[in-house]
Amino acid sequence: MPLTIVPSTSPDSPSPAPPVLTLSGICKRFQGVVALHDVGLTVRAGEVMALIGENGAGKSTLVKTLTGIYQADGGTIHMGGKLVSFANPQAAMHAGITAVHQETVMFDELTVAENIYIGRQPQHGFPRRIDWSLIEAEAEKLFARLEVSLPVRARVKDLSVAQRHFVEIARALSQDARVVIMDEPTASLSQREIHELYRIIGQLRAAGTAVIFISHKFDEIFAVADRYTVLRDGQFVATGALSDITEPELVSLMVGREIHQVFPKIDIALGPTLLEVEDFCHPTEFNHVGFSVRQGEIIGFYGLVGAGRSEVMQALFGLTRDVTGRVKLNGKAISINSASDAIAHGIAYVPEDRQHQGAHLSLPIVHNITLPILSHIGFFLPGRRAKETAIARHFSEQLELKAGHFTQMVSELSGGNQQKVVLAKWLATKPKVIILDEPTKGIDIGSKAAVHRFIGELVTQGLSVILVSSELPEVLGIADRIVVMHQGRIKKTFSRAQATPENVVAAASGSESSSKEYA
Repeated sequence: MPLTIVPSTSPDSPSPAPPVLTLSGICKRFQGVVALHDVGLTVRAGEVMALIGENGAGKSTLVKTLTGIYQADGGTIHMGGKLVSFANPQAAMHAGITAVHQETVMFDELTVAENIYIGRQPQHGFPRRIDWSLIEAEAEKLFARLEVSLPVRARVKDLSVAQRHFVEIARALSQDARVVIMDEPTASLSQREIHELYRIIGQLRAAGTAVIFISHKFDEIFAVADRYTVLRDGQFVATGALSDITEPELVSLMVGREIHQVFPKIDIALGPTLLEVEDFCHPTEFNHVGFSVRQGEIIGFYGLVGAGRSEVMQALFGLTRDVTGRVKLNGKAISINSASDAIAHGIAYVPEDRQHQGAHLSLPIVHNITLPILSHIGFFLPGRRAKETAIARHFSEQLELKAGHFTQMVSELSGGNQQKVVLAKWLATKPKVIILDEPTKGIDIGSKAAVHRFIGELVTQGLSVILVSSELPEVLGIADRIVVMHQGRIKKTFSRAQATPENVVAAASGSESSSKEYA
């Protein structure tokens, strides 16, 4: 049963609390590119404000401005009615603003308690020494307040994504944060962990903390938030109560147009079997995995967190050792011992972790996209730059990439646009089989439709797609067949006609005992 947080205000509630944070006329430019123009936002104590917009709408820039990473070129910020400015992140934290990011930034080798109090450790005695006992005791109190069981002496590197988020929330509480910004906090969480996060958001609101919640998932927005603010192309569009608006109306405000078909499935005649994987095994990750993919087919892989889907795909791309089994391409056995072997055979892999595995953030867009095909372009040949730009432009237009120019660093792009650069990079290799591991993670609904549409265009050209996704509507919407994994094994394979949300989820949870493959 879905969890919904009771809104902080209702028709019978007293008048709303005064604003904790008010932004007015915020502007920000980068090298002539306008990232924010005349943006306003108001959030009150004990309120969850959903900040909504497409990738490139300005959400990340606004968050960085609020947390002192960027300084606005114009406009004002008021906290509790007082004019403030943040020269650096420390100033923002001192004022009571903190952020919990999708990609957590902590010191992996330090303990949970050390990360919570880093830079402000209490000291005692003479000479002054850090009071480690007090730090650990205070950290335990914070987690008791959150009703979360987490060992304060554990190294952060050993924590799950959800536990890292809880550490950041505990750090915010330790600083008496008045505003907590949550930027795509559920992107890598299981359903149980999402519900745990919802509960903690409810606690923050009950304590009078203002929460700015950023998500591309509308079910989460309507479950968690009281009000919304929409940005589009760096500008304020609308704000209001979520109880007064529908999802289609919100989408229309966000993208400036109606999205009629998020999953534009194109039915085509499938070709012969292109790829066969037989008896794939790994000592710890997966066992006896076998499947085939036909030319022009989209095969979806679904499963709960830890099911082994990504591990199988990484092995297929040559990134994993100690793997046994057989791989055939066009009926012929092939050997894949490295990523270069996979690429040579026409297999491409778009990883889930775009920042660490997919893109070179310190390189410009054009170099990222053409990096795998430099040998084909000819590094020293005349006209190389023009050819690189043409290739980057082609795939950028196909994927509706939003950037100021092709020489812009990938690190300056929003998360969703970084994902599009990674997609473009591997599509430029003209693969026979492309593995897409969570390709729309952190991407807004308009961009998702563009990616799905592009996937449909690729299979009409004979390309085969393996789609790994945690979003059930996505695999149901565009896959020809759905392979469901559970605890490192293939539990069941459904045809498109037989796949329903109920039986796919049942198989993923292990409640179905049959392993029969449907035609």
